[in-house]
Amino acid sequence: MIPPTRWLPMPVLSLMLLVVWLLLQHSISLGQWLLGGFLAILIPVLCRPFWERQPTIKRPLKLVGYFFRVLGDIVTANLQVSKLILDPRGRMRPAFVEYPLTLKENFPITILASTITMTPGTVSAHLRLDGRTLLIHALDVGDIDALINDIHQRYERPLLEIFES
Repeated sequence: MIPPTRWLPMPVLSLMLLVVWLLLQHSISLGQWLLGGFLAILIPVLCRPFWERQPTIKRPLKLVGYFFRVLGDIVTANLQVSKLILDPRGRMRPAFVEYPLTLKENFPITILASTITMTPGTVSAHLRLDGRTLLIHALDVGDIDALINDIHQRYERPLLEIFES
């Protein structure tokens, strides 16, 4: 990864801004390159005070494994939710669950909440102000403790290893 500098704090974002600018202008003239490059440098510099510090990824290979696990869980959960919805008996057991967080940093907590929300049948509803509890709504909960343990083992523990180990 390219190390950030004072005048280019987020190089990947700057590159993306330049590409989007050129695509929106439908032109690759020198003037558009210069204006897009100027904006691609200026916007991240001006917005830098509003961004939180991003944690370093301690284990990038675990992140790849996490991505594929979540992808597989999304497919599996889609099938399970489809089965629940199409079941003529309609035996859903919705519940709100207070999930105790082990993660401490905001970015990994955001990834966990997003992962839970992306998985069909569950939604992250609220993060307590103290940052220790995440309120989750699940479409079908048989055992609350099993759901908490499943989220911890499948998602939170790998995120702890990736970001906070």
